Amino acid sequence: MRGIMIQGTSSDAGKSFISTALCRLLLQKGYRPVPFKPQNVSNNSYVTADGKEIGRAQGLQAEAAGLEASPFMNPLLLKPAGNGSSEIVLFGERLEVMSGMAYRKSYYEQAVNAIKTGLKEAKKLGDTLVIEGAGSPVEMNLKKREIVNMKTAELADVPVVLVADIDRGGLFASVVGTLALLDEAERQRIKGIIVNRFHGDPAYFEEGKKWLEEYTGLPVLAVLPFLPGHALEGEDSLSIRDVRRDGAGLDLAVIRLPYVSNGSDIEPFAFEEDVNVRWVQTADAFGKPDAVIVPGTKSTFADLQFLKKTGLADKLGVYGKNGGTVIGLCGGFQLMGNTLADPEGSDTGIAGSVKQGLGLIPGETVFRKNKTIIRTEGSAAGIPLAGYEIHFGETAVDGPPFLTDGHHRDGYRSENGRICGTYLHHLFYNDLFRADWLNRIRRAKGLAERPPAAINRAGTYDAIAAHVEQHLNWPLFYAILEGRQ
Repeated sequence: MRGIMIQGTSSDAGKSFISTALCRLLLQKGYRPVPFKPQNVSNNSYVTADGKEIGRAQGLQAEAAGLEASPFMNPLLLKPAGNGSSEIVLFGERLEVMSGMAYRKSYYEQAVNAIKTGLKEAKKLGDTLVIEGAGSPVEMNLKKREIVNMKTAELADVPVVLVADIDRGGLFASVVGTLALLDEAERQRIKGIIVNRFHGDPAYFEEGKKWLEEYTGLPVLAVLPFLPGHALEGEDSLSIRDVRRDGAGLDLAVIRLPYVSNGSDIEPFAFEEDVNVRWVQTADAFGKPDAVIVPGTKSTFADLQFLKKTGLADKLGVYGKNGGTVIGLCGGFQLMGNTLADPEGSDTGIAGSVKQGLGLIPGETVFRKNKTIIRTEGSAAGIPLAGYEIHFGETAVDGPPFLTDGHHRDGYRSENGRICGTYLHHLFYNDLFRADWLNRIRRAKGLAERPPAAINRAGTYDAIAAHVEQHLNWPLFYAILEGRQ
């Protein structure tokens, strides 16, 4: 089966972006692409239709490829849980929490077998694999038991394209150094280079392109200009960034929890032209926001300790009780309650832990071993909503729910709507809800209301595919894909 693997000289080089664009571009050209990532390390999750959990990037790539996401597209998902440990998710289902060292020692063979199974099943879904690597293929301290880059390329027997991010500097050294550290057999799999996030006219890079091609003997398949505002969700916490605008009317503070999960929930605000987004880590930086979001977390108890230690817990308490607007998402919802109890050690690893929460919501959360992974639909204040839930705890609330669907009641909404909490991820991707929430804040501040900035996911996939196609040497890429180079 034909395929291509996108590897990077570093994390956040643009592998997910390019892989997603290629899924859409190949679909447009008559292929039936299938995304695949052997192992993802991320707390940004995607819930499949059958209630399984995979890396968010592979879920979006499936959408770009016109497919329903499958756990076989991402056999292994590692969700960092604190203290050097991660939750291991195999084919969409949680196995256990263990340290990185223990995982490398005991899971190598199982991981390789999982990747083989994933590849076998993924091939049944289409005719062209688009495989995304992870990090760098030459992390020398990990290379003996490496599974996520060249090992997967070998198992799938596909050519590799190397992506380097020019925006971070050191492009030539990162490309040449990566190639130098590969084994000869691995080096032979590299068939081309993509330079990503170029600022300015790519014509100015012609001399650099010529040097790279002459020195490495590899073609530069594309020099991709930086594409701001492309609306594609980030894969992990490396994509979390402030959004600052001169003259923006609204100041939105998002608490930057150490174990933040699904930070992509905040990204829709980047398309609201009058909203500044500040990720806040200290009490001094809290300022005087117009609204605060407490995002999800992979370690609720640890992040509660962080909030109390930094003084952010006190800031949030005073702000909320003095009429501020605060909304908590998933773990953020749990943090805003009165108490957190972990009788089985599901969150802390220590059975019997009980802590006082922020006290902004009259709710008590109890953590259990069973994990809730579902897609959810309902309405909040009469506005239809759709999203997904991924959580261990269950929260009992004494007050009106945030969301109802006739059978399912979720979260909490104060009578004036200023204090809310919900387990629903992807909440702010619901354009009508986001507009209503922001307009309430605008009215309170004496600002004019605005219509929602519509987020068109299909349009996003088309736009990034067009961007890559415009700058890609398609005939040469086609030859590599078809094994004719």
